[in-house]
Amino acid sequence: MNISVAADERTGVAEAVVDELRRRGHEPIVHGALSDEERDDWAWASEAAARDVAEGRAQQVIVCCWTGTGASIAANKVAGVRAALCGDAETARGARRWNDANVLALSLRSTSAALLEEILDAWFEGTPSSDADDVANVRHVDEIA
Repeated sequence: MNISVAADERTGVAEAVVDELRRRGHEPIVHGALSDEERDDWAWASEAAARDVAEGRAQQVIVCCWTGTGASIAANKVAGVRAALCGDAETARGARRWNDANVLALSLRSTSAALLEEILDAWFEGTPSSDADDVANVRHVDEIA
């Protein structure tokens, strides 16, 4: 799977995200500080990565900045993107299940390598729910897209 990745600096888990995606058999498309040819500011890099999923070049996106908040806000400005800032595996699982999130936002400050693996496990195992109790939540995705 092609997964677009953006970070505004090469600190914290920024490079570990790319390495972990490759280890899992995915093809990262890098933006921002992870690319030698691009701008490294969080707003530009996160938007560029989000456009990859919106325009079909990637199936998923991971955006990172110091807190993850700015990256998620910038990504959510792109039509068709549903970015979720996830600080733990359960939040990532819920974002996929109830919101059909297609962009994972991470904090470079607070995401450890061990936590990154747990979050990615939950993110990639997650799919939109078809449970009757959850259908009402999933149907709202069309309203926010």
